Amino acid sequence: MDPLKSVIAVSASGMRAQAARLRVVSENIANASSAPNTPGEDPYRRKLVTFGSHVDEATGASVVEVASIDKDLSDFVVRYEPSHPAADENGFVRYPNVNPLLEMSNMREASRSYEANMTMFENAREMRRQLIDLLK
Repeated sequence: MDPLKSVIAVSASGMRAQAARLRVVSENIANASSAPNTPGEDPYRRKLVTFGSHVDEATGASVVEVASIDKDLSDFVVRYEPSHPAADENGFVRYPNVNPLLEMSNMREASRSYEANMTMFENAREMRRQLIDLLK
């Protein structure tokens, strides 16, 4: 088992997982203010990424993966807008359960995690290069 190969596998899996998380967060932000077109229709429901881990057979390292992408079942945001086409009989419109501030925080966290994994990947590559130079 090559320890540097394990480090590269772990960091690459982390980058893939954080990239998936960034895609989901971006989708949440894009749909944060979208409203349904007709009364009774559900608005966009926020998505959540859940991570899991498994042992990579090739390297023996424990790597991260996206276990699931689930919908957040919290309540929708309700606003009184009687002139909106999707308003119910009482004049209320349901909006997505997406908090843009929370999503921006998640985006920043995922971005920093991606960068940390990238740094680890680059360091492992540099260590491998130095090892090869020493063996010459």
